[in-house]
Amino acid sequence: MSDHDDAHDGGHEDGGHEGDAHEHDGGYEMPEREEFEHNPLGHAEVSAGMTVGELVQQYGHAGIGAADVHEAADIYAEMLADEDCTVFMSLAGAMVPTGMRKIVSDLIRDGHVDALVTTGANLTHDAIEAIGGKHHHGRAHPGPSSSHSHGSQEHGSEHHCEKTPREHDETLRDEEVDRIYNVYLPQEHFALFESHLRDEVFPPLEEEGAVSIERLCRELGRANSEVNEREGIEEDAGVAAAAYESDVPIYCPAVQDSVLGLQAWMYSQTSAFTLDALSDMTPLTDLAYDADKAGCLLVGGGVPKNFTLQTMLVTPGAYDYGVQITMDPAATGGLSGATLDEARSWGKLEKDARNATILGDATIMLPLLVASARERLA
Repeated sequence: MSDHDDAHDGGHEDGGHEGDAHEHDGGYEMPEREEFEHNPLGHAEVSAGMTVGELVQQYGHAGIGAADVHEAADIYAEMLADEDCTVFMSLAGAMVPTGMRKIVSDLIRDGHVDALVTTGANLTHDAIEAIGGKHHHGRAHPGPSSSHSHGSQEHGSEHHCEKTPREHDETLRDEEVDRIYNVYLPQEHFALFESHLRDEVFPPLEEEGAVSIERLCRELGRANSEVNEREGIEEDAGVAAAAYESDVPIYCPAVQDSVLGLQAWMYSQTSAFTLDALSDMTPLTDLAYDADKAGCLLVGGGVPKNFTLQTMLVTPGAYDYGVQITMDPAATGGLSGATLDEARSWGKLEKDARNATILGDATIMLPLLVASARERLA
């Protein structure tokens, strides 16, 4: 290539850079930005001795899930602090048997729940603990079992054979132990629960004939509270007892889907006792109708979530606050993963409602959320 060519190429490159610099220095025009707002991301800081509330506050500097937790905690604290707000709480999943029981009962006793919608399973496990049963730490997956070890010590190591997941649960079946992921419950506790229902809960209701499910839950709470005190049970009397003592209604729209429901059905076969599911709708909708403001904390999805949200479909208003914890994705179209923004389209939330969704394990997120809100209120 000639010197002339080199000079020509170099001049062309310089000219190009000069043009770019001119464009950026003097010719660039900031686009009109409707969505973007100057709000630089920060970086969360953690230190020894910081409180849960301080940690959640630090989440506000970050993005993705941390930002969602921070917003949800802010909304939940505002909901609880609003004296004009009626708070509905839905509780799905295995929250009671996995150790979240006292968090819920304390919220009820402290006046932070005006109505609870939950599953028959949570009420079953709640009653089991109230009357002396206990859930136990277990294993979600089988590990090495020394009882099945084989091999020779002269080789310097001991080999273990591991059970398959199926063999693990077959062993539990033989041992009469039920498994909820990594929680174990001996089956004799269900026998204790069934006796509790037949001796303490169902007989007073039998005299009334057809009763609402809320009435059943109230009677369960009364019995749990009385037996817990009478027998000197070390464990707290629990969720249903707290609701009974605090005059907070419990609604359990899918009670049949539980051991509590099964036992109620069996008892109804030989007595005048039966359940009237529709009779719960009036007091629940009245509570929503009369609320100056309404807020909901939705733990998990399923029937409790929808039952709580659909209450607003027959009232003039809608929820002013909404916080949900779920692990389900929205893209499947299922109710459990549906966003609260989607609920707004149905008229279940006000257009200007404050709402947030936390994606995560509720056994991790619920204590974090409640602790942060309590700290804010204090």
